[in-house]
Amino acid sequence: VQLQASGGGLVQAGGSLRLSCVASGTISGANVMGWYRQAPGNQRELVANIINGGTTNYAGGVKGRFTIFRDNAKNTVYLQMNSLKPEDTAVYYCNLKVYDGSGWHDSWGQGTQVTVSS
Repeated sequence: VQLQASGGGLVQAGGSLRLSCVASGTISGANVMGWYRQAPGNQRELVANIINGGTTNYAGGVKGRFTIFRDNAKNTVYLQMNSLKPEDTAVYYCNLKVYDGSGWHDSWGQGTQVTVSS
C-alpha cells in the first residue's frame, strides 16, 4: 500500500487547512489511518487517528480544533485543521496500520509541510 498526502501550505494563525491522504491498493481487515507530525528538533508525534469502524483519537493539543475523518470507499483519510496556531507548524505524515492476523504493519506517506504564521 502506498500513501499520497496533500493539502499542506502556509496559513495565518486562526486559519484552516485540510489535509488528504489516499491509500492505493486494497485495504482489508482491521486498520487505522492517522496523521502524525514532526517539527524541527522534535520527535514525530501522533496528531489523530481513526479506526476503520470510525472511532477517533486525538492528541490533547488539537482536540476541538482538528477533525479526522475517512472515506473508506475512497481509501482516503482527511484532517480538517481549524484555528491553527504557530505551534502547529510541522511536517505532517499520513500513516496506515493494517492488521493481517500476524501483527500490525505500518505504511507512511511522504510528508506535507504545514506552516502557520503569527
